[in-house]
Amino acid sequence: MIFLKPHTTFPGMLTALAFALSLIVTSSTLAQQAVPGPLKTASKEHLGTFLVDANGMTLYIFDNDKEPGKSTCSGGCVRAWPPYAPKAGDPKPDASLSIITRDDGSKQYAYKGKPLYYFTRDKQPGDTTGQGAGDRWWVVKP
Repeated sequence: MIFLKPHTTFPGMLTALAFALSLIVTSSTLAQQAVPGPLKTASKEHLGTFLVDANGMTLYIFDNDKEPGKSTCSGGCVRAWPPYAPKAGDPKPDASLSIITRDDGSKQYAYKGKPLYYFTRDKQPGDTTGQGAGDRWWVVKP
């Protein structure tokens, strides 16, 4: 049986623990930095972390949008689920955020190829009343 001296084992364990904690903090910070502007993140206990616009309004994706960069939401759908569109002065999208052209010629942001939408029943930043609507609408996970 091998016995380690307590004074050599305890500092080693502390060093390992400190290293592990620094990895957790670093990976958490990197994950938050990975969200391209003008997007931000919010979180709720039952949903976890999800994407919001610069004002904190929740963004959604639509299961019927199967083709990357193509929105299938039009007419009455758009009245309830307005597209998240770029505004003058918004930063140019990079990484996983892009701007797509809708069938009507208007522009809309897409995240990882999925068009992004608001829900008209969300009235305040962080509202998520559209989550799971019709089993087709979902908050966007970063």
